[in-house]
Amino acid sequence: MSNIKLVIPERAANIGNFMVGRLLPFRQKRMVGPFAFIDHMGPVKMEENENLDVPPHPHIGLSTLTYLFEGNIMHRDSLGNEVEIAPGGVNWMTAGEGVVHSERTPEHLRNIKKSLHGLQIWVGLPKSLEKMKPSFVHLTREEIPKWEYQGVRATLIAGKVLGKISPVPVHSNLYFLELKSKSNQKVNLGTQLYGESGLYILEGNISSDGNTFGPKQILIAKDSTLCAFEMHANTTVYIFGGEPFPEERHIFWNFVSSDKNTIEKASNDWKLQKFPQVPGESDFVPLPS
Repeated sequence: MSNIKLVIPERAANIGNFMVGRLLPFRQKRMVGPFAFIDHMGPVKMEENENLDVPPHPHIGLSTLTYLFEGNIMHRDSLGNEVEIAPGGVNWMTAGEGVVHSERTPEHLRNIKKSLHGLQIWVGLPKSLEKMKPSFVHLTREEIPKWEYQGVRATLIAGKVLGKISPVPVHSNLYFLELKSKSNQKVNLGTQLYGESGLYILEGNISSDGNTFGPKQILIAKDSTLCAFEMHANTTVYIFGGEPFPEERHIFWNFVSSDKNTIEKASNDWKLQKFPQVPGESDFVPLPS
């Protein structure tokens, strides 16, 4: 019997001047463990006059995780951080009670041809930490654990699993694991996973229970402790999940909370521009109707 409970296809979405592939939330599955939102950015080639420009916008009640395969993004936030993320690095911003940030093509790339490809992820916070003080951590690719596992290349981007712990300071029990295969390999994670689990196929194919699945879809497991599959040659997958929260999470725009009133207050505060500002930036993304 198949261990695949649900297949979620990638769907086109517009985040301003940039098209992405939306994976979560999905109407039949709003969250996977604490993961509330996943966008696949690109791959896109941009000309000299084309740049990523996402003006200052707010978040509450979540941590954002940015992980790039290609290209660079300049992150600026209301805490005063100004950091350029490169492929293989991790930007981890915990919004808590509220933070504002912008995401743009760095100045040194704005007038040349460039590419951009990566994942943008939101991870919900436990109810007791939803209004914590905001923080930001940047880690380079050299700081992220990498090792060989059952014939494939493993990278633990965040959380803990397979006896490894990522230095990304997460706030709940979760995992975000990259697996890359150069040849056909059978992978059996056995009882190593916990909570809810999803598998995103970035490139290549995997086989499970006699079925083959291709890129740009998430496979949701019925039972995370039964996760076993075959990776075809030149395949990259991301396995993510963890312990789900006991309370429902509500999502409106960039706000995540267990309390709808908190989201309503954040929406009104953004309308009135009561959030802290990003130093050096004066424009902003208006609250959607």
